[in-house]
Amino acid sequence: MLRKILLGLFVILLGAQAFRPEKNLSAAPAPSDLLVKHPAPPAVDRMLRAGCYDCHSDHTRYPWYAELQPLGWWLDQHVRDGKRALNLSLFGDWPAKRQASRLEEMVDTITQREMPLPSYTLGHPEAKFTDAQIQELTGWLEALRDKVAPEE
Repeated sequence: MLRKILLGLFVILLGAQAFRPEKNLSAAPAPSDLLVKHPAPPAVDRMLRAGCYDCHSDHTRYPWYAELQPLGWWLDQHVRDGKRALNLSLFGDWPAKRQASRLEEMVDTITQREMPLPSYTLGHPEAKFTDAQIQELTGWLEALRDKVAPEE
């Protein structure tokens, strides 16, 4: 009986490999991309790409295990949720008030260590930021927020 159950599970997992989600890969950064519109210093650029861009842009760097279903489905859902919450590839298309608001949200979530998610940093240790890195990153985001904030 156990052998039949294991065989059935194997067949299901093997069959699942035929159903792969579409990859989140754009050919090139959009002109409206945050880092295209507002180039960052190299260290900040690296931190944004390491800790934010995989889930919050139109270009995800996929780990090898993304090819294995159902892990690929889980990652796809995670990226879609992340882009729905914040898509940095569209940053320049937003009104100035929304840009400033999103930058403020980024500062808050990074400072409170809510982002990057622990499930992400587990497989991406380069996205675990030190206090000094967080200060450098959020300092740049705050300066950018002040630059794009609408005059009232």
